[in-house]
Amino acid sequence: MSLLALLDYSSVFIFALTGALVASRAQLDLVGFAFLAALTGIGGGTVRDVLLDRNPIFWIEQPAYLAITTLAALFVFFTAHLVESRYQLLIWLDALALGIAVAAGVGVALALDQPAIITVLMGIVTGCLGGLMRDVVCNEVPLVLKQGELYVSAAFIGASSAVLVSSMGLQTFGVLCAAIAVTVILRAGSLAFGWRLPIYKHEPPKR
Repeated sequence: MSLLALLDYSSVFIFALTGALVASRAQLDLVGFAFLAALTGIGGGTVRDVLLDRNPIFWIEQPAYLAITTLAALFVFFTAHLVESRYQLLIWLDALALGIAVAAGVGVALALDQPAIITVLMGIVTGCLGGLMRDVVCNEVPLVLKQGELYVSAAFIGASSAVLVSSMGLQTFGVLCAAIAVTVILRAGSLAFGWRLPIYKHEPPKR
């Protein structure tokens, strides 16, 4: 199995777990679990492949990805009640999946010799859109839009770091590790230590 395929499988599985956790919080049935797990797991990678005109799309070429999302849904369906705080588990799994998915998106774009800006954007798309779809479908405030939290910005800096070290001649493994490490550290710092971006504060108009 190639490194890129391993990253894709890992991000799909972990994101699928988060989708199933959201389904458990919404008290959906098993079909709802499977749908949200698949939507979250393959959503970002699907948009990436469509934008890059990769044919066939990764999960159509390898339907095993759908089996992985289904297994994640089944696992959470039968074990979610054992977790004390499903929301805390959700946000930390999401942070890990974000870093891996950003690296996967960057890796795919680099393999296709895309320019730097496209490579960064593909990292962001792969990392952020699956979770965004999950939260919108379940009528929750998307994690990507939580006030001031580092999420899209973490993905942007992680993907940019990977492109930077790639331009310095670092091998693919090091490039992808850099993307994962930077993204996860920034997202984890936002969750654990309150790292924030400045937010807009409305002031009354001056007369």
